[in-house]
Amino acid sequence: MPMVITDPAQADNPIVFCNVAFQDLTGYTRDEIIGRNCRFLQGPKTDPATVAQVRDAIAAGQAVDVDLLNYRKDGTTFWNALYLSPVRDKEGVIRFFFASQLDVSDRVEAQNIINDQKALVEQEVERRTADLRAALDAKTILLHEVDHRVKNNLTMIGSLLRLQVRTIDDPSVASKLDSMLERVDALAVVHRQLYQSSDITRFDMGSFAESLVSDVVGSSGRSDITLDVRAQPLYVDAANASALGLILNEILTNAVKHAFADGRSGHLSLVVEGGDDYGTIRICDDGPGIPSIARSKSIGMSLITRLARQARADATWRDNAPGTCVTITFPRTEAGS
Repeated sequence: MPMVITDPAQADNPIVFCNVAFQDLTGYTRDEIIGRNCRFLQGPKTDPATVAQVRDAIAAGQAVDVDLLNYRKDGTTFWNALYLSPVRDKEGVIRFFFASQLDVSDRVEAQNIINDQKALVEQEVERRTADLRAALDAKTILLHEVDHRVKNNLTMIGSLLRLQVRTIDDPSVASKLDSMLERVDALAVVHRQLYQSSDITRFDMGSFAESLVSDVVGSSGRSDITLDVRAQPLYVDAANASALGLILNEILTNAVKHAFADGRSGHLSLVVEGGDDYGTIRICDDGPGIPSIARSKSIGMSLITRLARQARADATWRDNAPGTCVTITFPRTEAGS
């Protein structure tokens, strides 16, 4: 291994010994080496910061281990894995510095190639990420525009249905149109929330449920129905938003119409909560309850069953003694939190 010994007791800490391997590495003869400071191997591209690190270690009497670009006698360069350490006498006084060298040009060049390739890969990743982000932004704009137009069309359909209801004298037909109108309004609210959301992939059922229950009770004109709403943010895939929104609308409107029929006052509670994989919406009233036979013949219940299947959700009814509780369980989006 190439090695030298320097004498810090002499001016400029000169080399006082070098072996043949060091002469072969640098291309200098022994006479050209002895008496010179090691800096003679430095050149224009030698890193000043690394040189300062070696100089500071010598001044502090400490060992140092660096990779330093050095120059041979013929002007060619090599990467020198330099290890330098002080040699002390029994009193602890530094008498010499011992330095070993190793040509690690291949390793350093390989590392430089790796760093260059890494930089190119990072640049390509950044470029592709920018392209994907631009594509996502464009997709978001398009989907928001679709949701906006769907919401506007649903609002127009709702207006037409309202005009039609006013011309119908048959209470039974008018009631059916009112039910259809409520469903259209619920869908419009879903698309309005999707349009306003910055994330096109998921839909907050908690926020939607809290808004919808207030709208349903408010539009009924029933100030004697007290609400207890506990809704935490609960995200689902945007593709299931319409189905779950309609299910929730059906349950809430049924509760207002049947649990509090004939002016009966009461209490309506809504709880929205979620676990790691599934979300739950629970609507409970303190009305007289809905007989199972009535549920089985209801168009609304049939609609809930079909929509639940579409959204991979389960809807269950149970007696609330008094009243009815309906629980909807559905899978959460993977991105939800």
